[in-house]
Amino acid sequence: MNVLFLTVGHIDDIEERTIYCDLLRCFLKHGHSVYALSPGKKEIQRLSCFGGKDNCVIAHVDIDMMRGGKNIIKKGLSTLQVSKKYIKSIKNGFSNVVFDLVLYSTPPITFNKAVEFVKKRDNVRTYLLLKDIFPQNAVDLGMMKTSGLKGFIYRYFRKTEKKLYLLSDTIGCMSQANMDYVIGNNPEIDPSNVEICPNSIEVVEKRVSKADRQAIREKYGIPSDKVAFIYGGNLGKPQDIPFVIKCLKACEGEDRACFVVVGDGTEYRTLDDYQTNSGQKNFKLIRKIPKEEYDMLVGACDVGLIFLDHRFTIPNFPSRLLSYMQVGIPVLACTDTSSDIGKVIVDAGFGWWCESNDENAFAMTVNDAINQYSDPDMYKRETDYLNTYYSVETAYRIITGTSSE
Repeated sequence: MNVLFLTVGHIDDIEERTIYCDLLRCFLKHGHSVYALSPGKKEIQRLSCFGGKDNCVIAHVDIDMMRGGKNIIKKGLSTLQVSKKYIKSIKNGFSNVVFDLVLYSTPPITFNKAVEFVKKRDNVRTYLLLKDIFPQNAVDLGMMKTSGLKGFIYRYFRKTEKKLYLLSDTIGCMSQANMDYVIGNNPEIDPSNVEICPNSIEVVEKRVSKADRQAIREKYGIPSDKVAFIYGGNLGKPQDIPFVIKCLKACEGEDRACFVVVGDGTEYRTLDDYQTNSGQKNFKLIRKIPKEEYDMLVGACDVGLIFLDHRFTIPNFPSRLLSYMQVGIPVLACTDTSSDIGKVIVDAGFGWWCESNDENAFAMTVNDAINQYSDPDMYKRETDYLNTYYSVETAYRIITGTSSE
């Protein structure tokens, strides 16, 4: 089977440890050929992998949607060019390839013309990996309006979103709440075409030894006698950084804990200013570091943190959960009530949840985590859940409709 993958996430090497590369390698392992289109300026690369088989091609498409900074208009305009440029790359690079399956992820929602082109050309099966519900997420955060003159932009993108859903033979949603939302808010979609296909990774052993744990903590100035809570990833509007700061303030007197934030984004400066001006002793901010170093740092900590803005009405399910599960640390999720990530964590027995509108509730949940995080049964439940529900083998079987071997 020839698989085409469309993404705006940059891919240089299929061996990268990301949710998409992990999934594509799983397809390669099962004998399929993979052709991926991602942003970049390099020529088409042919990569030999899995015993020297030349069954993986990565083509880079020159799009500038990641270069707009905070300018949402520039980003929006460049997003509208995505399909056009991807179609050109398919014509130029893959004219002799007949595809059997096309996978594509959101964001963006503007892959519709590229998907439509391949579907008509090859009668290909289309599968949407729904990771982001736009434009409603922008509305939730006050970045877009649904009425008035500004509502025109919303209506355009909403129409584009609906078209992408209808072009998709199957829509793979990250969770039950995600699936219920899509079906409930898009009555024109056949519910039988929507299924749960969660974020997934190639499960490998990434726990950090005691010796490495000590060395890593010393390197980053994290006290070895504290329970280290770590947040890693984007620092932007979806995380509601002003509320995160309220949570840090609420825990300033918790001398049993240390809070580590690693990442970058539009709100990094806000956290940096807070760290400088507050002098909070149990808070440490670290700028984005290479993924391998980040994974080691996470493994040297004790509890992973997830934050989502309380205003969200769409059920987000952040993939950073998997990086915490991979290294075997429990998770504290502080989110809106639309997301079911907290329910998953609590019901499966490997973490805690509180609503992201009450910093005092967060402080109390931190206290619970300090008292319970070292329970070995929690690690076992987390590992079992990861292997059962979030491995790429599971996602592969869902997408292809095959049974376990």
